Amino acid sequence: MLTNVYHHKIEVVSDDIDLQGHVNNLVYLKWMQDAAVAHSVEKGWGQEQYERLRCGWVVRSHQIEYRWPAFEKDSLEIVTWVESFRRASCVRKYEVHRLSDQKVLAIAETNWAFLDLDKRIPAKVPQEIILAFQADGAAI
Repeated sequence: MLTNVYHHKIEVVSDDIDLQGHVNNLVYLKWMQDAAVAHSVEKGWGQEQYERLRCGWVVRSHQIEYRWPAFEKDSLEIVTWVESFRRASCVRKYEVHRLSDQKVLAIAETNWAFLDLDKRIPAKVPQEIILAFQADGAAI
């Protein structure tokens, strides 16, 4: 298991709230994607680096379990890490925490596919990307 964890802070704003008065389910997806991108940038893999390779990540599937609602003005933290890599994909996990009471509001995972952007087909994840997301830097 890879244990290089990233912490992404969120402040819930009025645009995040649905007709039931809590954060809309789709907003959680946006937050998770934002956290994944921020984590990648922190590891030295931003838009420019992926463009240089002519490869990038696309979502194959999401799985989310909503446990507690979030409300306007809540301060949240999205905790994310890459759980595992395969030849042309990775599984990224997430936990959404409310900072005021430390409740885990949601847990999730996303299966990301690594694609050749020109051919639009799966591409092998380069070892340098895998190494960037490992805590100890050891090759797998």
